[in-house]
Amino acid sequence: MANLENGTFKKLDVVVVGGGLVGSLEALFLAKRGHRVRLYEYREDIRNTPQARGRSINLALSIRGRTALREVGLEDHMINNHGIPMKGRNIHRIDGSTYIIPYDSRTKQCIYSVGRNYLNGLLLQESEKYENVERFFNHKLIASNLREGFLSFQKTDTKEIVEVNADLIIGADGAFSAVRKEIMKQPLFDYNQKYIEHGYLELCIPPDSNGGFQMPPNYLHIWPRGEFMMIALPNQDCSWTVTLFMPFTHFKSLDNEDKLLKFFEKYFPDSIPLIGKQKLIADYFAGSASPLIAIKCRPYNVEDKALIIGDAAHAVVPFYGQGMNAGFEDCTILNQLFQKHHDDLAKILKEFSDTRWEDTFAISDLAMYNYIEMRDLVTRPSYLLRKAIDDVIFWLMPKVWIPLYNSVTFSTIPYTQCIKNRQWQDKVLNRSLLFLGTVTSAVGAFYVYKKFVGLS
Repeated sequence: MANLENGTFKKLDVVVVGGGLVGSLEALFLAKRGHRVRLYEYREDIRNTPQARGRSINLALSIRGRTALREVGLEDHMINNHGIPMKGRNIHRIDGSTYIIPYDSRTKQCIYSVGRNYLNGLLLQESEKYENVERFFNHKLIASNLREGFLSFQKTDTKEIVEVNADLIIGADGAFSAVRKEIMKQPLFDYNQKYIEHGYLELCIPPDSNGGFQMPPNYLHIWPRGEFMMIALPNQDCSWTVTLFMPFTHFKSLDNEDKLLKFFEKYFPDSIPLIGKQKLIADYFAGSASPLIAIKCRPYNVEDKALIIGDAAHAVVPFYGQGMNAGFEDCTILNQLFQKHHDDLAKILKEFSDTRWEDTFAISDLAMYNYIEMRDLVTRPSYLLRKAIDDVIFWLMPKVWIPLYNSVTFSTIPYTQCIKNRQWQDKVLNRSLLFLGTVTSAVGAFYVYKKFVGLS
C-alpha cells in the first residue's frame, strides 16, 4: 500500500465522476492526502477495452502535465519508459520536401507523444495501490442534488440504481459533462460553447517492413495547406497517428475513392506511399469526421460541495496540445489549495473557481489561434522571421524574453501571463521597427539634402 500523507488534515469523503485522464489523476492526488475517494466512470474499465475510434489515440505531454505526474510519482515512468520525445515541427511541403522548426533551439526542450489509453491505464493502476480509493465502472450519472452532495447512478449493464452521498463531488467527466449539466441549473452560471467549422479524422501510417518508423520519429510532422492541415504523432509501436483537420464541407465532398485519392495526390502526395492507398481508403471511409468543441464557463463550483475540472470545465480545441496538460494543471493547483487552506472546502473551491477561469479562457483562445498558425502561418516568411527574432533574443536574455510557445509549453507561467508577455514583446518589436524606420528615413533625407546642397 502507498504511503498516505495524513498529517493533521480532515479526511473527506470524495466522489470523482469520470475515470478518464483528469479524473483518475485527481483521485491519486486526493488519495495521497488520505481522503476516501470513490471514482465513478460511465464507460468500461479502459484497461479492458480497445481504443475507441474518434478519440485521439495519442497526446502531447508537456511541462504542466509532467509537473502533475511528478507529484504522484509517475513522471519518470512516462518519460523514460513510454513517451517519445518530439523536439520540433517537421513541415512537409507539397513537393515532398521538408524543413524543421525546433521548439526550443536554446535549451533543446521537447514535448512527448504519449498513448491516451496507456496513460489512463497507468493512472488507474496506480490508484489500486491505495486502499482508500474505490473504482466503479459502467456507472451512468442520472440524477443529483449537488448542494446536498447527492448523486444517483445507474449501472449500464444491470440497470441497477446506486445512490451515494459525499462531502465533495468532483466532475471530471469530459466536454459533455453530466455534472456540469447539473451545475448549469444553478443561478448566475455562465456557459458558452463553440463548435468550429472544421472536424478531424484519424488515419494511420504503419511501421515499415522492418518494423521501424517510416519518418524521423522525434518530430511532430505537419502538412500545412492553408485552410486545412494534416499532422502525425509517433506511436510506441513505430506507427503514426495521422490526423486530418479540415472543414466539414471538404470531408463531405470526398465521398468516393477516386475523389479521395485525387485530393491526397494534390495536397499530400508524399503521405500516400507512407499510408498505402488501400489503407488510406479503408481508414478514411471506416468512419466520419468528428467535431471539435471549445467550452468556456464559470463558476466551476457549487458552494463547498461540487467542482468541475478538466474538459468538463474548459474543453479546448487540440491545436496547442494543452487540453490534457491544462486538465492536469487543474489537479496540481487544487492540491496546492488543499495544502494552503488545510482542506477547508469552502475556501479551496472558491479560490479555484475565482482564479482558474482566466487562465483556461486564455488557453482556449490561444488554441484557436494556433490552428491558424499550424495550417497556414508556419509556411510564411513573416512567421519564420518572427520566430528567428524571438529565438535570438531568448538566447541573449532568457529571463526577460520567453517566446509565446516556450512559455505555454515549457513553463508553468499562467496562461494569461503568457499572453501579456507576448503583447509586451509585440510592442517592443513594433517600437523598435518604428525607431529603425525613423532613423533610416532621417539618414536618407540627410543624404538627399546633402546631395541637393552639393548640386546647388
